[in-house]
Amino acid sequence: MLSDAAESFREILSPPFRAVLGKSLAITIGLLVVLWIALDSLAANLIQGSEPWLHTTLSILTGAGLFLGLGFLVAPTTSLIAGLFLDEIAEVVEKTSFPADPPGTALPLGTAMAVTAKFTLVVLVGNILALLLLLVPGVNLIAFLIVNAYLIGREYFEAAAVRFRSPAEARALRRAHGLRVFIGGLIVAVVLAIPIVNLVTPLFATAFMVRLHKRISAAA
Repeated sequence: MLSDAAESFREILSPPFRAVLGKSLAITIGLLVVLWIALDSLAANLIQGSEPWLHTTLSILTGAGLFLGLGFLVAPTTSLIAGLFLDEIAEVVEKTSFPADPPGTALPLGTAMAVTAKFTLVVLVGNILALLLLLVPGVNLIAFLIVNAYLIGREYFEAAAVRFRSPAEARALRRAHGLRVFIGGLIVAVVLAIPIVNLVTPLFATAFMVRLHKRISAAA
């Protein structure tokens, strides 16, 4: 499993992955810049006319709050955008690492959008938990990793599996190999916990879970 994780991480540097990551980051940055301008203008209008010292103080606090808030949104926003390309990434992994196997079937657009929304929610919940659990000594990192290991393992493994199976069969397979999927999710959760590096979480998790699904299917 560790060798598959290492290979999946190296694959992020390949041209198809770099292209998806570049598109995801470009769209993410563009959206956040637009959001920054809109919120900054709104805040400026709200504090307009206040005392000079209060205006300066509120401007500094607002700027710091916007910076932290938008920084928090980078990972889930990147996940939302990257989620639109996950079938493309899965197909690349299947063709390059398992060329003798029949390729999977891309999800219908509606299903893909629903899966993308679930991915984004998983990353968003993970980031919220990371912030909240930092306030709880002794359990923060452990709880963060356990919760996200389960969420990420479940969602990304089933996404890889439904390219070859019905959703019900994918869930049944995941439950039958719950411990193995959880350990795989734990590896991805470690990546999610690292600032900046967590931007590649959707691509890494997809490549890794495609491989894990292949290994489990071959052994079944």
